[in-house]
Amino acid sequence: MSSAKDRILDSFEDILIKEGERAATMDAVAAAAGVSKGGLLYHFRSKEAMVQALCERLEALTAAESELIVSAPEGAARYYVRTSRYIDSPLDRAIVAVARLVQQGHPAAVQTFARVQEVWLGALESCLGSRALAQAVKLMGDGLYYSATFFSAGTTGPRVTDEELEAVLEQVDALVARK
Repeated sequence: MSSAKDRILDSFEDILIKEGERAATMDAVAAAAGVSKGGLLYHFRSKEAMVQALCERLEALTAAESELIVSAPEGAARYYVRTSRYIDSPLDRAIVAVARLVQQGHPAAVQTFARVQEVWLGALESCLGSRALAQAVKLMGDGLYYSATFFSAGTTGPRVTDEELEAVLEQVDALVARK
């Protein structure tokens, strides 16, 4: 992708995260990216094209992350749960932006989100040998991620400390050892 195209997609993602799908108009994205509407249309013929590109970005980032899950020296379960903290990474941003589209029932986003969830579940299952165990681990990580995203962006509320995360990881280890 060209830098202008990346900047446009980054701006679309940013508006989705901060303001939601309704605010992510072609005009707003062009302004945020610092390009003319014609410049935006050169790279993305429609808002749907931006949605598709964002979904592709999420799937590519998910594929890379699933490789890390499978090859993690500490084990897939521990890695998945330990990394289920929102740190404003490109993957985090893509997840939240696509989730905003899912909340509005956008079909491409719904399908992408379902595939992403299945990729992670499949990576865990391939390492753990049990779909039920993989699902339990995934739900633990998802809960941590939900908590981290819900209480991010300056809100106050319960956050999982490093010590608490380590205690959770000990429970993950115990769960995996029982299989």
